[in-house]
Amino acid sequence: MTARRSYTPLMGGIMNPTIGGTSAATLAGILASSAMAALPGVQEGGYPHANESIGTVEQVYDGALMPDEAVATFRNIDRLFSTRTIKAGGKVRELPPAEQWLANFSFEHEGATYDLYDAMALDNFTALLVLKDGRIAFETYQRGNSRATRWMSMSVAKSITSTLAGIAIKEGLIAGLDAPVTDYVPVLKGSAYDGVSVRDVLMMASGVQWDEAYSDPGSDRRALLRAQISQEPGSAMAVMAALPRAAEPGTVNNYSTGETQVLGEILRGAVGKPLAEYLSEKIWVPYGMEADAGWWLDSPDGVEIGGSGISATLRDYGRFGQFFLEGGLIDGVSILPEDWTREAAGPTKLEDGSALNYGYMWWTGWTAPSRKDGAFVAVGIHGQNIYVNPTRKVVIVTFGAQPKPLGKEPIDSLVFFDAVALRLD
Repeated sequence: MTARRSYTPLMGGIMNPTIGGTSAATLAGILASSAMAALPGVQEGGYPHANESIGTVEQVYDGALMPDEAVATFRNIDRLFSTRTIKAGGKVRELPPAEQWLANFSFEHEGATYDLYDAMALDNFTALLVLKDGRIAFETYQRGNSRATRWMSMSVAKSITSTLAGIAIKEGLIAGLDAPVTDYVPVLKGSAYDGVSVRDVLMMASGVQWDEAYSDPGSDRRALLRAQISQEPGSAMAVMAALPRAAEPGTVNNYSTGETQVLGEILRGAVGKPLAEYLSEKIWVPYGMEADAGWWLDSPDGVEIGGSGISATLRDYGRFGQFFLEGGLIDGVSILPEDWTREAAGPTKLEDGSALNYGYMWWTGWTAPSRKDGAFVAVGIHGQNIYVNPTRKVVIVTFGAQPKPLGKEPIDSLVFFDAVALRLD
């Protein structure tokens, strides 16, 4: 994650009421007429990016892809590993046009003034969706992307996996936040995960030693990646079981993709079915996602990669954010435990009472406007985001193709998102 920085929004007039040469009114009309149009390459007709040359997963984590190679790779990640389909079906949830279309605007960040075009270009966003009150206030696709494009989630998947854990707790399949990890993942008995609870894992506070350095071949993160590349059943949990303890459970937060892989194994053990199937059954179909998605596996027909590897369309990521904003409601009933969305958004607390800028695999807003609004965000390297602002009823999704997995974007994404939410209010 990048350093957190403050900003002051500029509330002046619209600098340019057109986007890409098209007026806001015209864009809204186009959006309305095509809101439920057929999606070639999503549900039928073949995937439009299927024949593109792509890089390797090591190049993704090394930050060693040329810009066009990165774009092609990020929208074809199902070709990097074995995957399982997250099936859509049934009635698609409409995303009608908002009454107000987001036109160009300016905001201030670290003493400089930026606008919408700057944010898109400098942070290398390849698609942007803005929902206000569940309606599309802005939508754009760049670098050859379209509504049919399935883009990698990276760590945005962590927030989806944690939501599935909430559903499993609500259904009684996981005994609760205090349930021991080893009750559901017996292979971890005798490891540093003895005495670790589901809550500890959700907060990334297990106390198990972990080095998340993406580009360091010697890090624990890369060891887990090598296990995934091997596609050998059980190899990911072998990595996790071999890790030593660095602190007592619940006392230290340490960001760990391995922790989310453990959560994926907990879910698989608890629900007795693949995570992709569970996600399809509980959210993708009943909430009305418009397209099938994919999810990386640790081995052919194996367990889903809990911390990464979901590949879905922009609008379906937006629908997921809207589902969470609405408290997990489907047909008027929440499928999540009471207060889950508030707790999951954080901040949470360690055993000594110290607050974390982190929830249950969601990042608590780190800017002053986000804290004021109770906003939170699912974040993935290279520029993937789902921002949720419950006060202003705004959801923002980005696809990104940033060159390095190091949080080096010139504009803090949350500063931009806060400015968008404020502009629409």
